Amino acid sequence: MGYVAIKGGGLAIKGAEDTLDYLRCEQGDSGTPLDMETIEHQLRFLHGRVLSEGGLYHPKLASLAIKQSLGDTLEAAFALRAYRSTKPRLLETPVLDTTEMRVTRRISAAFKDIIGGQMLGATTDYALRLMRTELLDETPEAFRAVAKQWFDDERPDSDIPDTFPKVLDSLRADGLLAEVDKAAVQEPFDITREPLIFPVPRSAALATMARGETGSLLAIAYSNMRGYGDVHPTVAELRVGYIPVMLPHPITGELIEAGEVLMTECEIVAMYESDDENEKPTFSLGYGACFGNNEVKAIAMAILDRSLQAGMKDGPTNPSEDPEFVLLHVDGIDSMGFCTHYKMPHYVTFQSDMDRLRTTQDKAEAKSEGATS
Repeated sequence: MGYVAIKGGGLAIKGAEDTLDYLRCEQGDSGTPLDMETIEHQLRFLHGRVLSEGGLYHPKLASLAIKQSLGDTLEAAFALRAYRSTKPRLLETPVLDTTEMRVTRRISAAFKDIIGGQMLGATTDYALRLMRTELLDETPEAFRAVAKQWFDDERPDSDIPDTFPKVLDSLRADGLLAEVDKAAVQEPFDITREPLIFPVPRSAALATMARGETGSLLAIAYSNMRGYGDVHPTVAELRVGYIPVMLPHPITGELIEAGEVLMTECEIVAMYESDDENEKPTFSLGYGACFGNNEVKAIAMAILDRSLQAGMKDGPTNPSEDPEFVLLHVDGIDSMGFCTHYKMPHYVTFQSDMDRLRTTQDKAEAKSEGATS
């Protein structure tokens, strides 16, 4: 691709950046800059998307990325992922055990009664989508009163445990879901260090979707739900909570808890199948998990996981079952970069297009005149 030099380009670019920073601060004396905690707590779903799509669990830096990008989730995730690429990898955690999740929300669409019970947690699922006009003129006093009331209320002590058994365990116990083949378990594929060369292992597909763009995953999963897929999936369990991160002690090598990460996890079951006519048919399974609180992404990811497994096994019958189509088009940073590059100068290539068009027009005109005479 050819480019040409432009006089004054550096000053123009600097002016564009300064103008954007002015727009951020144009409220002047009446404005208050957003602090990192405000973004993390009051824009938690936006914050969770950036954590997930940026592929780096660093709440403070995710807030900073949102602030500097003026709320553009793709730009924020881009900044977060770019920052991550500059840092050395010091340690690797073993595979995290999600059964150890400190649950804040847990529901099942498959069963009314599950071991430990349903925990609705914090959600808007059951609320009317009405504008809360009282928030238009919310005062600091009213804002603080909500938290104060929550902590001042005398609530009965609860014996609810931090962790719960998986719903899938009961399905496996009843023989409705295939047992995990531990002998077939492979080391997770590292998409940050190895390129995707198809066919890819399931762990590579899951890792790619885990940092994929929420809207992209939802759109392709929606095509599967709406008719291109063969099933209506059921959410066996959806969880939101904190998973402990374990690291080996530098001296003893013993695993110790270094912290915890907020994650959303979804497991879906769908139409039963059997690889062998002599084997008992069982439900098929789809899995999704991502950083932050992002239930739509986790569900869409689980649906695509199941459809990709079907496509890799029997060959794709629709786009949502094609690993190359799905995995090469769900990364928001890749697609945004390709889209926005069209705004860059293409003067030389477009000049070539115009020259070819004019030449073709001249030939067509000459041919038309020859036919007339």
